Amino acid sequence: MSTEVQDEKQQLKLGVDINETSACGRHITVTISRAEVERYFTEQFDDLVPKAEIPGFRAGKAPRKLVEKKFRKQLTNQVKGQLIMDSLAQVNESEDFSAISEPDLDYEQVSIPEEGDFKYEFNIEVRPEFDLPEYKSLKLDRPEYEFTDKDIEDHITKMSKQFSTLVPVEEPVAAGDHAICDVTTSFDGETVATHEEVTLQALSKLDFADGTIEGFDKLLLGAAAGDTKKTKVELSDFADNEELRGKEVEVEFEILDVKRVEVMPNDEVAAAVGLGTAEELNTAIRNMLEQRLEYSQRQTVRDQISGALTESANWDLPADLLERQASREVQRAVMEMQSSGFSQPEIVARENELRKNVHEKTAVALKEHFILERIAEEENIEDAPQDYEVEIMKLAVQQRESPRRIRSRLERSGQMDALRNMIIERKVIEMITENATISPTKYEQEADSDTTSVNLFFGGAKTHIPEAKYEGGDAPAIPGTEKDK
Repeated sequence: MSTEVQDEKQQLKLGVDINETSACGRHITVTISRAEVERYFTEQFDDLVPKAEIPGFRAGKAPRKLVEKKFRKQLTNQVKGQLIMDSLAQVNESEDFSAISEPDLDYEQVSIPEEGDFKYEFNIEVRPEFDLPEYKSLKLDRPEYEFTDKDIEDHITKMSKQFSTLVPVEEPVAAGDHAICDVTTSFDGETVATHEEVTLQALSKLDFADGTIEGFDKLLLGAAAGDTKKTKVELSDFADNEELRGKEVEVEFEILDVKRVEVMPNDEVAAAVGLGTAEELNTAIRNMLEQRLEYSQRQTVRDQISGALTESANWDLPADLLERQASREVQRAVMEMQSSGFSQPEIVARENELRKNVHEKTAVALKEHFILERIAEEENIEDAPQDYEVEIMKLAVQQRESPRRIRSRLERSGQMDALRNMIIERKVIEMITENATISPTKYEQEADSDTTSVNLFFGGAKTHIPEAKYEGGDAPAIPGTEKDK
């Protein structure tokens, strides 16, 4: 496809060739006429000549041709950068696609020729084109429940274990005890990861971010401080250590100490969580359980909506895009649970579960995201400043920090984009739900977990940071893509 855009005052004369490489991929070749290249050089020299310093002439008094001859090479890189930035912005505005990443452009390999047109090319990921499925007359199930006083009391009992004290014992590990361990993973006799002084409860399953050990309690039962226990675990296909994905590694647990739970009495829990009376605690617990019910309702409804919307979304997604978005999908899920009142152990367990098959889940989530974004555009659904204030306040209450610190941390870690997606997608889901036929179903509260979940990696976490492609922040970005935000 070839287009030519011309605006005598502002726009460049461009030749733009777009080749569709996949549903989400485009290869783009941009050609800038020689006249436009020289116009940009002229503008640079117009600015430079009045202040150029050349031996034998007062500042700004040297002949223009002499200035151009002396400084043309020095200005070439500046002209190149400006041409690329302006042309990329123009391509983004004039072409019928929505970029979702910065262009894969090897900036250092691009050069302005001495004669002829200036040409460069790049690959870019775009939102796929598709017909929107029906979304305003769905039939959905949603769990409903009225919490009783017994539910409140049962949860306070569960909470009392979270505020319990671990007391050292001189006895071997018994069921439910906590072992303080140094955990070492090896493969073919070589150590690949070491985690020191990790607290592990003797439950039936040990769940790390990249692997699970079944029968973990049987492995530890009867062991005492100073003992070493060994077992093997197969790492998941999406382990952070790519070289060990799907491979079996040996894990050694050196037991440093054994501790037993000393449960806090229920009547002391209110003070432990900063609430003065049992009545205030009951109210807070009821509110939290209702938040969790709302979370379950949203997730149940969302899963059904996602299935209906993505059923016909048979377009392939690039592997690189899935790899990048995988961590964002985990971030979004964690943020959703944080704002819904889940405890840190519950969040870690869910995070580990997501990581086990994160690429498969990400493919569905990404297709769902593209569809929900399109629906948001069709229905003029947008985010607003107060939406962020509400979500940040929820996170602040849950994590007992100031909203200012929560916002600062989200901005530093680049998670504001994930928060924005969560807000928009939730609004679209709510709109779809309002237009759906809802049938109530039974709400099943989660039973006590028999799994110890730890946010660590048997095979070691990623330590390699990709080398920057461009120095000094010169990498070009199309305005409106993630990089430009």
